[in-house]
Amino acid sequence: MLFNSFEFALLVIASLAVYYLPVARKIQVHLLIIASLVFYGYSNPKLLALFLSSVVINVTTSYLVVYARADRQKLYAIIGVVVNLLILIFFKYGSLVGGLLFDVNHGAGAFLANIPLPIGISFFTFEGISLVVDAYKGRDIPQYRSLVARSITKHALNTTFFVAFFPHLIAGPILKAHDFIPQISEKLLSRIDWEYCYRKLVTGYFLKMVIADQISQHTFWIRYPFFEAHSSLVLITLLFGFSMQIFADFAGYSLIAQGIAGLFGYKLMENFNFPYISTSFSEFWRRWHISLSSFLKEYLYIPLGGNRKGEFRTYFNLFITMVLGGLWHGAAWSYAVWGTFHGLALVAERLIIQATFKDKKAGIVRKLIGGCIVFSLVTLAWLLFKLTDIQHVYKYLVAIINNQSKDTSFKIIVYILIYSIPVVVYHGIYLIKSHYSKAHRFGWAEPLALAIMLFMIVTNTGIGGDFIYFQF
Repeated sequence: MLFNSFEFALLVIASLAVYYLPVARKIQVHLLIIASLVFYGYSNPKLLALFLSSVVINVTTSYLVVYARADRQKLYAIIGVVVNLLILIFFKYGSLVGGLLFDVNHGAGAFLANIPLPIGISFFTFEGISLVVDAYKGRDIPQYRSLVARSITKHALNTTFFVAFFPHLIAGPILKAHDFIPQISEKLLSRIDWEYCYRKLVTGYFLKMVIADQISQHTFWIRYPFFEAHSSLVLITLLFGFSMQIFADFAGYSLIAQGIAGLFGYKLMENFNFPYISTSFSEFWRRWHISLSSFLKEYLYIPLGGNRKGEFRTYFNLFITMVLGGLWHGAAWSYAVWGTFHGLALVAERLIIQATFKDKKAGIVRKLIGGCIVFSLVTLAWLLFKLTDIQHVYKYLVAIINNQSKDTSFKIIVYILIYSIPVVVYHGIYLIKSHYSKAHRFGWAEPLALAIMLFMIVTNTGIGGDFIYFQF
């Protein structure tokens, strides 16, 4: 069920109509769980079996981690994490493993190659891991101790709601148990922050329906063999356009998720913080898909040792975290290469800073050059998302070099540049607000911008399509 579909609008309106009734206050969580299961199983009800099985596993293991015998709690935590990972590996990477070990046309290889990919599995398995690990941490961290209720019924209800809450269920933001479960309580209509919800929803739907969906009508030319017919300038512009599209698409989804959650009284973490103004790769990963990067840092990088075990281990931990973060996106070697690229970039950047700029502040020129380099390389790496066959990626790069003499379609270039302007302006306004002390004088501009975006949503949306991150 898409966020920009009639069915979704009907689900949200119907849920809100009942949710805030006085007689429904004691069952608000139950109502949202039902709405979430309808949302997830709408297109394919069979997916609910796996999803609910995952929930049962995480309810059981997280409860045992807290209330079983002390000498077995660590064992149950390990079991919970391992089972979550095995589910993710089987359904998401079965085809990749099968292709490496077996003939994909017969026997086990054919079976593994045809395993369906349940939508949102990367997100809800990570959230299950968060719950199990946070429950285990509760032995030492006081504020985590309330995550697992003594009543198994209440714990099951809280866990199901935490994982299933439909605004974030399919494409995040990835929630952490210690951030979300403490929010579970009775909600009142009078406490809704309507301005917050309006800003998130209008901006999110504008980025998705007007920007991403419009640009997508031309970035399909990146697919093989279509790109071979275009000139070098068009191919570079298409890459730039896809960079704008993937940001608008995913940031748009995250903003919509925040706005919808806000209508029900819940706060989801910010997932994007104007990433294309980043002047370094480390800054980029503090601003892009924040819920994933913070999850990987908290539950992988730090447990591996972080930066506490010497320079070499720091670089290794950083690199392996990014490679696994790349593979998290899908069962294709292009994602591993993408993660490897970002891992190497982070390691190289850290080495250069340590050797050259350790005690120096970055000036405006260095920041500008750094920003151009980071954006260019990040944009180039997005090609690995669009073309999951490494050979096609190579052919695209060769075409950029060799297709200089081909006719240039300026219609594609102009179209992409026009619909990329709002993304550039979006980041530019943030920069102005951050560095111009009198920016508050232009407070009237935000309501005007929101009104224009709302008008564009009504009058100028592109051809609707799935959100890009639904495939992950």
